[in-house]
Amino acid sequence: MPVRFVIDNSVVISWCFEDEWNRYSGAVLESLSKREALVPAIWPLEAGNALLVAERKKRLSQASVMHFLDLLHDLPISVDQETPDRMLREIISLARMHNLSTYDASYLDLAIRQGLPIATLDSNLLKAAKKSKIRIYEPSN
Repeated sequence: MPVRFVIDNSVVISWCFEDEWNRYSGAVLESLSKREALVPAIWPLEAGNALLVAERKKRLSQASVMHFLDLLHDLPISVDQETPDRMLREIISLARMHNLSTYDASYLDLAIRQGLPIATLDSNLLKAAKKSKIRIYEPSN
């Protein structure tokens, strides 16, 4: 079984845009040739919404969105399913504790539950991960 890590949407969506792409996100993408990423149940909707907003703002064409979705489909990204009760209660509590959105807290929660490092470009999520003693994913490791 490949090495696993949690990846948040800030990294995934950066692959779509030249002005958001950076060395770290590129290395994370490259690491998916040998490793598997996990995402919380909210991720498909969050990623889809970011792409739709970019399309509406004319940052991406509809064809580009569809192409990117095809690329995502081929990557080893697994969605971890959560019960609604757990999502509502425990993740809200974690979000409150770290002053995060419930979306961001769901990535932190997944990393905590699975004991996995997290790949993120989000400064608030980075801060919360460090406070929670969650390792930050380093693609070279």
